[in-house]
Amino acid sequence: MAQLPGPAALVHEWFTPRSVGGAELVVEQLDVLLERPQLAALVDGESARAASWLAGRSIQTSFVQHLPWGVSHVQQYLPLLPLAIEQFDLAAYPLVISSSHLVAKGVLTSPDQCHLSYVHTPVRYAWDQMHAYLRQSALARRGLSPLIRWQLHRLRQWDVLSAQRPDALMANSRFTAARIRRYWGRSSTVVHPPVAVERFRWDHPRDDVYLCLCRLVPYKRVDLVVQAFTATGLPLVVIGDGPERQRLEAMAGPTVRLLGRLPEDQVNAWLGRCRAYVYAGLEDFGIAPVEAMASGAPVIGLGQGGLLDSVRCISSGCEQPTGLLFPEQSLPALVAALEHFEQQRLWTQLPAASLRSWAERFSPQCFRQRTQAVVEQVWSRHQRQLAHRSRPMSVPLG
Repeated sequence: MAQLPGPAALVHEWFTPRSVGGAELVVEQLDVLLERPQLAALVDGESARAASWLAGRSIQTSFVQHLPWGVSHVQQYLPLLPLAIEQFDLAAYPLVISSSHLVAKGVLTSPDQCHLSYVHTPVRYAWDQMHAYLRQSALARRGLSPLIRWQLHRLRQWDVLSAQRPDALMANSRFTAARIRRYWGRSSTVVHPPVAVERFRWDHPRDDVYLCLCRLVPYKRVDLVVQAFTATGLPLVVIGDGPERQRLEAMAGPTVRLLGRLPEDQVNAWLGRCRAYVYAGLEDFGIAPVEAMASGAPVIGLGQGGLLDSVRCISSGCEQPTGLLFPEQSLPALVAALEHFEQQRLWTQLPAASLRSWAERFSPQCFRQRTQAVVEQVWSRHQRQLAHRSRPMSVPLG
């Protein structure tokens, strides 16, 4: 990477087989950009796994690695994670980049080092989603709510404190950037995460079935999607698994099928043939909607959060629309959107080739180009500040 020092360090919260999502895609592309930097993570369950892209890599880990079930259940040690991330010694690396959705941004660096943090989200369950988290917490329902609230209070204090440590911040969406400003009082540069759009075919014939693809957890609001398709009688396929599956199966009508977790090739086939991808969750960014557009499928989604960056609503009159956004997270709003989509046959106005063209703006190559520009800018500013500090002070003669 031109104009930047070596070696560099790349810090992520954890590398485990179960953690495969947007944050890990960002880390993988940052690793390419920095040309195999020194990696650091609280725990590492990947470097010894032959099938992992991290196979054989040297990864600096924390003491959590050696605690009982530390690798497989790292989040159970939440009260210890701020302490653990502060134990990394990265003094040998002039440039440090952290990929943070919890504590990675809190790594300690000196004034002579440049630290840039890519923020996926401020800690959701400590800030705006705290009350929803407490309602769903089994421990809170067992009378431990005051203790959990106190721990989250302390986590918020550390979160704000540690957010002041990086020299600069990147955010994965305008929504995340707004939350960073609200909770941490800092500005950030928006760089959308990479999506492997090249994996998807967009030119297959399409069916009349709709698709919902995500983990079946409460905040994804798959219950709204299932209820809406049960009410309208439109055909829906739900792909994914999680603790909500049994409840969703109980409420699903005859036109709704829950297929569970499927192999990647089958998932891609459904994305390539569905009439539209439907999503009702509030996301920081949202990788799956971009994957759907890369597959030529329009998106019917919540017009809040990260989808405002990735989906261009046909009702807004914009150029190159890619889907339809409904205004609020409610059953009537989603039902109205589905009925409008069907009555106006909106899929005929959203050609697959145009959707694919829009999705390619989120490719890994675009991510690396945008990130490189930000890193070079931050590094140049840091170098100017170092040069200014190193100039000898003028002492007035007295």
